[in-house]
Amino acid sequence: MKKETLSPLLLGDVKIPVTRVHTLVVGSGAAGLNAAVQLHRQGVADLLVLTEGLDQGTSINTGSDKQTYYKLGMYGTEPDAPALMAESYFNGGSMHGDLALVEASLSARCFLNLVSLGVPFPHDRYGQYVGYKTDHDPRQRATSIGPYTSREMCRALIREVKRLRIPVREKRWAVSLLTTGPESSRRAAGVLAVTASGKFEAYAAENVVYAVGGPGGLYHTSVYPSCHTGAIGTALLAGARAQSLPESQYGLASTQFRWNVSGTYMQVIPKFVSTDADGKSNPREFLGDILAHAGERYSLVFLKGYQWPFDSRKLNGGSSIVDILVYIETVQKGRRVFLDFRADPEGFDPATLSDEARTYLQKSGASQTTPLARLQHMNPKAIELYKDHGIDLRKEPLEIAVCAQHQNGGLAGTVWWESANIAHLFPVGEVNGSHGVARPGGSALNSGQVGSLRAATRIAQVYKTWTLPAAGFKTAATASARELMRWLKTGAKKGADWKAERLELQKRMSAAGAHIRSAAGLTKAVEEARAQWTRLQESGCRAAPKDWREALTTRQLAFAQLVVLDALKFAVESGVGSRGSALVLDKSGKPADTRLTADWNYAPESPSYREQVLETTTRGNAITHSWVPRRPIPASDAWFETAWAAFLDGRVFK
Repeated sequence: MKKETLSPLLLGDVKIPVTRVHTLVVGSGAAGLNAAVQLHRQGVADLLVLTEGLDQGTSINTGSDKQTYYKLGMYGTEPDAPALMAESYFNGGSMHGDLALVEASLSARCFLNLVSLGVPFPHDRYGQYVGYKTDHDPRQRATSIGPYTSREMCRALIREVKRLRIPVREKRWAVSLLTTGPESSRRAAGVLAVTASGKFEAYAAENVVYAVGGPGGLYHTSVYPSCHTGAIGTALLAGARAQSLPESQYGLASTQFRWNVSGTYMQVIPKFVSTDADGKSNPREFLGDILAHAGERYSLVFLKGYQWPFDSRKLNGGSSIVDILVYIETVQKGRRVFLDFRADPEGFDPATLSDEARTYLQKSGASQTTPLARLQHMNPKAIELYKDHGIDLRKEPLEIAVCAQHQNGGLAGTVWWESANIAHLFPVGEVNGSHGVARPGGSALNSGQVGSLRAATRIAQVYKTWTLPAAGFKTAATASARELMRWLKTGAKKGADWKAERLELQKRMSAAGAHIRSAAGLTKAVEEARAQWTRLQESGCRAAPKDWREALTTRQLAFAQLVVLDALKFAVESGVGSRGSALVLDKSGKPADTRLTADWNYAPESPSYREQVLETTTRGNAITHSWVPRRPIPASDAWFETAWAAFLDGRVFK
């Protein structure tokens, strides 16, 4: 790496150091780390990982009861092939078929790479990698090493990064994505970053692999790790095209320690208790208010174990009624909801459960007399996990809410995971919006590994030489630094506190832009979000230099929220209706459940939109949306000799 010093220009006495590197990887989750490893393996040694911390991403800080990795089938006699796996992705709706085929085709290679790095995915004595069915999965493709699958992936990749001596700079926050060139042929030029002490640094890069994760900081009720905010707003401010922004996933999760309460936590059938806002007064079990029959009530709780995400198709007697009842208590009534594992819920009788629930518990030997005892029998590590984080399920209830968990949409990319409209920019991992309405559980981990491999391959095969004009980088970096410094100085004089500004946008997003949506609510939310963004642009955000990274994060989150809410509003006004993990309320629509009031009637899905993908483009403060036909799954009919020739002469990398 070659170091220079950027002239301060209009920044007073401030000198901003410049690092020149061929490929810059921003972010160090499983996708970013794999990108660095794959780049090095393919001969791109001049690279650098820029991150707020190797222990700060979602991948290394999150999980679930049995965190799933979705892969091509590798067991027994059940047939599988990339085209079949691509269909499982494609059937979720609003996903481009060529992206689905790539994620399927490279699944085995990426999975076995993790195995070779030491991730202990289970196999039988013959070496077959066993699997199980996950949601939206017609075959037994899923696998797991337990609740910390993604964490162990990160640890294995970190070991490889260190072994390869790939440089990593921690405690850096990328606050501006630099681009240069005319609008019709824009390209990435690097990033502007800020350190923990409030110092600016500039990075000139031929290629930028953008692995910043999902938009965790947008929500007040969130299962994203609190240390992870995401940075999609920084790319949107740079004009990067997005797709499928309305498609996210929500579900029940604990809030003190952020963790999905899926799997065994639900299958042992705990009490659902709500209290007043103080967390103590007037405790009551509330599911029976609507679900009067105990057998139905607790069978639906059981189903939440493997129907964890809120799903608009699982209403009218389906398990998603549980999420709605929790939402009514927490959001509409302002109460708090807890799971209590210490005693059976009111009226619980295993004999009244559905055949599915009763048989599962019987086969599991879970006949114990409390949820805690059943959990101890079936999954003792689930109890210890919370104890390790200061919550003893033997002594106290567990507070929960319906939380944001994953965004299926994000930045739009090509089949090489290169930005659809900014060359040399490669969004990988959750920030890449490859998935549409629904996806098989665990496919996000596969997607991150596949996308980062594709980005590395494209860079190594096509973008290995240096073409970034020095003048273009310097102009972009200087202009960005000047603007951000001006914004911070303005905020010091008249801006609101960054914490207050962030809390405002997070509460708005959870109220109007999460799993419960309405046309009126989104119209109001977009107006408020635009007003907040305008205010922030004019007045800045108040923060001491040590918190400049937080102020600048709040800035990009405010813009990201405006764009996402505007996309949600556009989708609702288009008539998409309720789909995936979102319910669009409409009093003249279909009852969510006949036992709920008409306020819970909803707009049914318009299936035709599954054949389209919503694209979003930003240019300054202007936001535009359009529906485009989704691309089909490419036919797999290549003749070996011609395919070999195309590979040898490099045509396959174009």
